[in-house]
Amino acid sequence: MSRQRAMEVIAQAEYVSIGELARLTDVRYSTLKFYTEEGMLPFAQAGENLTRRYKREESVERVRQIKTLRQEGRTIPEIKALLAQPER
Repeated sequence: MSRQRAMEVIAQAEYVSIGELARLTDVRYSTLKFYTEEGMLPFAQAGENLTRRYKREESVERVRQIKTLRQEGRTIPEIKALLAQPER
């Protein structure tokens, strides 16, 4: 079992794991995994162990956007379409 990094370290890291992203955003691991599999939450594949790493700042902002859209009552297909649109 791996050791968890301290929140102070995670908050300064460029890349975080899905578990660390769950801690930062207060969103369940399984929910983040679903968003990743649906293409709503981009990640970078890390090296030979194939670990998914998420850019901390971009991912936290993306999760915030998804949470806001869900609170507005948007469906997953609607959110995917909105996230795919280029920013204006």
